[in-house]
Amino acid sequence: MTTAVTLRRPPFLGIASLVWLLVMLVACSGGHKSAAPPSAANSQPSGAVGSGSGAVQVAWDHSKAKVPVTAAQPSWGRPDAPVTLVEFSDLQCPFCSRGELTVEELQRLYGPDKLRVVFRHAPLPFHDNARPAAIAAATVHGLAGNEAFFGFVRRAFGHQRELSLEAYEGWAVEVGLTAQAFREAYVSKRFEPMVDADIDVAQQLGVQGTPNFRVNGIEISGAQPLEAFQAVIDAQLREAEALRAAGTPSAQLYVALTDKNSKAVPAPPEKKAANEDDLTVWRVAVEKDDPSQGPSDALVTIVQWSDYQCPFCRRVEGTLTQLRQNYPKDVRIVWKDNPLPFHPAAKPAAVLGRLVYERQGNAAFWKLHDSLFGTEAQLTEAAVQSLGEKAGIHAAELSPAVRKSKALTRIEASMEQAADLNANGTPHFFINGVRLTGAQPIEAFRRRIDAELRRAKELTDRGVPRAQIYAELMKAATATANEPEKKDVPTPAASRPSKGPAAAPVVLQLWSDFQCPFCARVEPTITELQAEFPRELRVVWRHLPLNFHQHALLAAEAAEEVLAQKGPVVFWKYHDLLFAAQGRTDGLVASELESMAARLGVDLPRFRTALEEHRHRPAIDADLALAEKAGIRGTPAAVINGYFVGGAQPLVNFRRAVKRALADKAPQRK
Repeated sequence: MTTAVTLRRPPFLGIASLVWLLVMLVACSGGHKSAAPPSAANSQPSGAVGSGSGAVQVAWDHSKAKVPVTAAQPSWGRPDAPVTLVEFSDLQCPFCSRGELTVEELQRLYGPDKLRVVFRHAPLPFHDNARPAAIAAATVHGLAGNEAFFGFVRRAFGHQRELSLEAYEGWAVEVGLTAQAFREAYVSKRFEPMVDADIDVAQQLGVQGTPNFRVNGIEISGAQPLEAFQAVIDAQLREAEALRAAGTPSAQLYVALTDKNSKAVPAPPEKKAANEDDLTVWRVAVEKDDPSQGPSDALVTIVQWSDYQCPFCRRVEGTLTQLRQNYPKDVRIVWKDNPLPFHPAAKPAAVLGRLVYERQGNAAFWKLHDSLFGTEAQLTEAAVQSLGEKAGIHAAELSPAVRKSKALTRIEASMEQAADLNANGTPHFFINGVRLTGAQPIEAFRRRIDAELRRAKELTDRGVPRAQIYAELMKAATATANEPEKKDVPTPAASRPSKGPAAAPVVLQLWSDFQCPFCARVEPTITELQAEFPRELRVVWRHLPLNFHQHALLAAEAAEEVLAQKGPVVFWKYHDLLFAAQGRTDGLVASELESMAARLGVDLPRFRTALEEHRHRPAIDADLALAEKAGIRGTPAAVINGYFVGGAQPLVNFRRAVKRALADKAPQRK
């Protein structure tokens, strides 16, 4: 979970760095551009006036706005666009990568004449690779400009586990720089002040987590749904049109609107404890084999979803220990696992904890729990294995690849329960069913516990035994499991390429884009999902080439021609080659598409003719039309018997949808 943090920067750099950055922009404006622009082919580069190849670059300056931006920051869209979205982001933050998908979709929907996007770095201190990655991206921008910058950022977000100097250098070369030029500038930290200036602005604006967006000064916090951005942008477009009609020059709209919005929106009140006013009681099941601390007849049950590698989970452990000491007879803590997919040591640690619980009991589990959280640095897989050996459990048993074990089944059940309850991120708590999120101060827990003690006393005064309090509260809970989003899409035709049994009860229709890094990222997840449900699941391919991916449409047409010539088996082989080519410069250009097809024995003259005549465009357009009708705007997007899973989500969310689809089918099989 991303929560309140302090962004760190060297103390000797101030906001005056913005002036330095503007000078640097002029000095670096001659840098060459990437051959692969990050946005639609018909969009203008940021700072361009006019259109076409003769567009003139201008050093625009909106540093006087309440949310200051200048041409020194990476940007997309016209400088006089009526709406400016300022994005504070961290290249190691998984929620930022998710938010970036939304930003790309907004670029597609509104275009560069209506929307300007400005990127500002906000590397979080607990992400070890975030600041080096930010400096690398700033180096690319300083040397090669906006298009190269956004190409680099897309690669970083698509490969967050591979952030390293070697990767930065490779991506810099892919977007048009020489390895030597990049390395020299990066090692000298020539462009580091750009990152520090962004952090200065983030601190002054009160940015406390990532991603954080300001739309003409209006804050949107977190990776919110597309609709949340559209509502604000559409309203701002109307505001901008009114100001323009009243005589405000286009170049001054951003300053005028941010000034107006900063006055219209009152200063936020003093922050309360998370969800302090949300007293909704959720029905949170506690299983017999969930580890727990505290008396079984406690009046207050705290159900905790946690991740052994999460720094916030570690931070809150001291608070929970203090609460058990303060309420020794009245508080019970129940453990639930939710290892986050971007923490590589989290799932092995969770498996170890469950195995110790199964074999050695509750007390041994909590002793191990303290050891896992007690490591001096962030937990590593090696540390988990070492603790496992001490507990008599070998490393081979800790691999998430060990399927169908009771321990792994229980972990997956906990994760699915978290998804059902919207318990996203860690740590996440339900106190007698009332939600409390994050590593909150102890006072927030005490307020909730004291309120629950009063509620429990009302029940005991009516004769309810202490041991039955939690069950009684759950009976009266007003909120139950959250229903996943659904999309109405037709049954796919038999002609569409698919994998899995033709008569499978569950059909996953996947709208995807061969140039989309998030589509590439979800592929192993879909493969793993099919391995879990080999008889129950069929996967059907649908095309959704996004128009800001310049090679995606041609790649889709090529794949359709391979399907037409060679059938679905070879289609999927070609599909794999296309995704493997994403990391190569010009990997999806026409000559490479042809080369990959030749390797699979495709008739090349027929292949070329099909692409020249756009023979398969109708099939692709049909998939696009279905997506539009269903409200699917980004990739990857999966519809599983009607259940919608948008984006490169963790396996647990796909598994949850498959299980629900199977449950829906169960009555028909009786």
